[in-house]
Amino acid sequence: KVRIAEKKVLRHDSGSPARSTSLHGADPQSRQRPSQSCFPQASSSEQSQKDLLNILKNIRGKKCLVIDPKIGGSLSLLIQTSLLRENDAELRHLSAEPVQTECSKILYLVRPQINLMKFISSNIQYNLSKGVQREYFVYFVPRRTVVCEKIFEEEKVHHILTIGEYPFYLLPLDEDVLSFELDLAYKECYVDGDTSSLWHIAKAIHKLELSFGIVPNVRAKGRASTKVADILNSLQVEEPVNAADMGIPEINTLILLDREVDMVTPMCFQLTYEGLLDEILQINNGSVEIDGTVMGQQDGKKIKVPLNSSDKLYKEIRDMNYEVVVQVLRQKATSIQQDYAEVKSTSQSVSKLRDFAKKLYSVPEIARHVNLAHHLQSFTCKPSFHARLDIEQTILELQNFEACFEYIEEMIHKQEPLVNVLRLLVLFSITNSGLPKKNFDYLRREILHSYGFEHMPTLYNLEKAGLFRKQESKSNWLTIARALQLIVDDTETANPNDISYIFSGYAPLSIRLIQHAIRSGWRSIEEIMKLLPGPHVDLKKGATSYSSMDANPIFQSNLDRVADGRRSLALVIFIGGVTYAEIAALRFLSSQEGMGYDFIVGTTKMVNGTTMLETLMVNNV
Repeated sequence: KVRIAEKKVLRHDSGSPARSTSLHGADPQSRQRPSQSCFPQASSSEQSQKDLLNILKNIRGKKCLVIDPKIGGSLSLLIQTSLLRENDAELRHLSAEPVQTECSKILYLVRPQINLMKFISSNIQYNLSKGVQREYFVYFVPRRTVVCEKIFEEEKVHHILTIGEYPFYLLPLDEDVLSFELDLAYKECYVDGDTSSLWHIAKAIHKLELSFGIVPNVRAKGRASTKVADILNSLQVEEPVNAADMGIPEINTLILLDREVDMVTPMCFQLTYEGLLDEILQINNGSVEIDGTVMGQQDGKKIKVPLNSSDKLYKEIRDMNYEVVVQVLRQKATSIQQDYAEVKSTSQSVSKLRDFAKKLYSVPEIARHVNLAHHLQSFTCKPSFHARLDIEQTILELQNFEACFEYIEEMIHKQEPLVNVLRLLVLFSITNSGLPKKNFDYLRREILHSYGFEHMPTLYNLEKAGLFRKQESKSNWLTIARALQLIVDDTETANPNDISYIFSGYAPLSIRLIQHAIRSGWRSIEEIMKLLPGPHVDLKKGATSYSSMDANPIFQSNLDRVADGRRSLALVIFIGGVTYAEIAALRFLSSQEGMGYDFIVGTTKMVNGTTMLETLMVNNV
């Protein structure tokens, strides 16, 4: 067994995780966070719903709406089933099986994927063979492609199709989170060399600019991000936003960040309440699916538990370090218990009884999160969980290479889930700028022997993405970590008003970069920026062109205020995915004194280390 003498990790009877010996960052919500401006979300939702309803209304009479299962969850957040019924539409999910419906009109709503085109063609050919005459409509989300239409031509069904587009670019997941719902953007960009998703992202940003004004300040880091900045420039030339007519832009700053720039953070296990829920239960479209018994129900049927800002308690605790959440829930439950005892034992005034009744409204929320937290504890109380956190911290500090190597080797020999092995292996490889050839070859061989040679394509994908590779140069991780203060060693003396509470001692690299982008610009850390993957640009965007921000000496001092003195709004876009922990860190930053910014987060997809690696695993079942 690997023993790491250097690290002292607090063990709680409650099973709550900790990498350190204090609850630093104990209550990131202790200051009231400014209310998030939610204009992009509301506008995006309303427009997307309106566009879909227009498509339905334009196809008169009863129709069967057949949707791509991958976008089904996203659409359910936009439009209620009752609205579909009002527009004479019944709902089906697309599969290889023929669509069972009595409707004479079939509307397919699909992403431009070749396999889906074959499903549609097969459906239509089946109906034709049975002599069933129907009208067929195919609407691509968000846009049609030549490749997909070519499939219809090859399958000889193109002539009976009416083809259109449903420009669904952004899905609001919460008050301050927008998703492009591009599940495979990271793999496409960094493994397949397919950058079509970047056009999609740029188009979505430009649509926001057409509604809310041109974003004057743009910072981008990474190959994909700088490419999006270039496409935005082209779109502004093709379809200009008239800055003079728009007045003061609603969004003051756009920060584009490649996931490739910081692959360390998603490989670390998230320790905020929301992050831990995602790691263990996987949050999908703002909810988790869980056995009813976990939530106190008698049967074991799966139920969906919503997780978003409409739940006031969840909004309060979601971004706290998990160990603090357990304490907060205990305090709230105890408080209600004490109030109940007081009401029961003494005669109370009507106003006091009313106050107690108000408190009772929160009981279902408290019960919900007590049940969820109790379920999480069944995972976090295990010694293996704490051992994993120990080894993560050791890897982050570049301590004891041999111990880390042996820990991963032991995981392989125990045949722990491959994705768990790869997640730690990627973290190990990135922080060390690759592994020495002898170690790389050995671990690669052991993985194939232990899990099967069918995983060779997966290892190839990881190597192509630069996530698991041979070491070609000395690691610069410690240089980056020290310059940006990523590792907080002595948590008892460190400032608790810092984003390092998110991972109990590690401040996400991505958020440190955003901190610098907002406060002093990247010029102040120019040398560190050069050590990170991809180019970076600081741009000031006018009505029709870009110019360097740094050319304007006044720019930086006025960056965090718009002309009328309101707090500025920054749109931060992660290309390749963002974790819930990183969003928590941005919310925390926004709550700090002296930070004149609110943040809206845009992402290709909500991710964690496991879901990211699963997109690269060729034989992932």
